[in-house]
Amino acid sequence: MSQTDNLIELCPKDEVPEGEVIRVDKGDLELAVYHVEDRFYVTDNACTHGPGELSEGYLEGHVIECDFHAGQFDIRNGEVVAPPCILAVKTYKVVPHDTAVVIEAPKDE
Repeated sequence: MSQTDNLIELCPKDEVPEGEVIRVDKGDLELAVYHVEDRFYVTDNACTHGPGELSEGYLEGHVIECDFHAGQFDIRNGEVVAPPCILAVKTYKVVPHDTAVVIEAPKDE
């Protein structure tokens, strides 16, 4: 796995089964990688409400439910779908690649 300029290769696509989510740690990033309807999505792994990890949650369609307090997020845009969460989860732009899940590197905030 490599990192070039503004792209970060996270994992081979075949490591994320259809309809599943996995955790990927890359440098300082702790991410959740989702595979839904032949597309890949990436968010921060940490729930914005508490100590839950989204990669340990329950994925149904494009909605991930945190296993800690059952808050829900839309993995396509990070928006909150169900309380108790009120802050959106950060999402990352997935870049087309033949064999790997690749994202644009986050810009310094």
